[in-house]
Amino acid sequence: MVYLTCILGYAKKKSIPMRNYLMSGFFDKLRFHIRAGTGGSGLSKYGGRGGRGGNIYVKSKDNVSLKDLSKYVRNNTIVAGTGYDSSKHGLLGAAGEDIIINVPAGVIVYHEDGNLIGEVNECDKKLLVALGGIGGCEETNYTGQKGESHSIILDLKLISDIILVGFPNAGKSSLIRCVSNAKPKIAAYAFTTVRPHLGKIMYDDFREITIADLPGLIEGAHKNVGMGQNVLKHLERSNMLLFVIDIQGFILNSNHKWRNCLETILLLNKEIELYKPELLDKPAMLILNKMDTENAEKICNDVLPKLKNLENLKIDFPESMFPKKCLNFQNILPMSLINKDKHEIAVLKKLIRENLDKIAELAKLEENEAMKEELTKKLKKELKITTSFL
Repeated sequence: MVYLTCILGYAKKKSIPMRNYLMSGFFDKLRFHIRAGTGGSGLSKYGGRGGRGGNIYVKSKDNVSLKDLSKYVRNNTIVAGTGYDSSKHGLLGAAGEDIIINVPAGVIVYHEDGNLIGEVNECDKKLLVALGGIGGCEETNYTGQKGESHSIILDLKLISDIILVGFPNAGKSSLIRCVSNAKPKIAAYAFTTVRPHLGKIMYDDFREITIADLPGLIEGAHKNVGMGQNVLKHLERSNMLLFVIDIQGFILNSNHKWRNCLETILLLNKEIELYKPELLDKPAMLILNKMDTENAEKICNDVLPKLKNLENLKIDFPESMFPKKCLNFQNILPMSLINKDKHEIAVLKKLIRENLDKIAELAKLEENEAMKEELTKKLKKELKITTSFL
């Protein structure tokens, strides 16, 4: 049986239960059974050894999805080939056929007992998930051994340079349309984006930056309200967070309280903190969108000074809303994404690139420092060993 989770969708037809609508969306988790091949029989008369059973691998490839894979593995067990028997014409039996399961990059593989098997984060990286049985030999009384058999769980976490974060209908899809080649749906109602969209920001010198648009978060996302945990987990593999906020605030529906611009920022900050606090260490940018709306400039002028140091606002908000650790935005940009202003978009693309370049430089420095420290330890150890023989 295949199990899956889907990103939050919006059931526009009332006749369709919300849960059923959600299940038709984006696949980010898949479970199925695999069985590696049995080893071939040995030949005791001549001491022949049977071929090993086929192994099963997971391999990351471009242009594949878990949804495509689910159609293949649904109600099926993936079985590798049986090893060939030893014979008097070939004492060493050939190995059984290996099976390679193609998956998108960013997949983490778990054993059915919950233990981590490994992950494939780069294209063409291969991971062994089930080992074929050894061929029949003297140690096994010339009987081929069974291969490993178990279920595996594939958990996809998107890999991107930058990822968009915000409440529904804040303008994230408009942003990714403006700066990249992605074409998500845009409409004037919440939950337009029902599955992640990956796009590429292209620069004149052929530099490419990947950007991901996720479905909007809502209050309680860290508890999986609105299947929020399936959205939040995709933040883990990004290099930078780009928050998109409606300058006019947000209200989910008539049963929920309206939140102003500042409250939505703090609530998003809090949701991420409650899910995984270390995500707040990622560099972040902020876009105050819909500056073409009524009183937007007045609201912006009031909010901007407060955003420069969120910690100072602690006494003005209840503890349930205010995070223990506040975001520190690299840049804050008031924009009207619907107008597609070329100058605004050019400035945004420039700042995105500059920030990511700084992140890459810092990571390289940290890597060099780690290598330097490791080399120093190794040299000291070798020096100590050499000295002891003098």
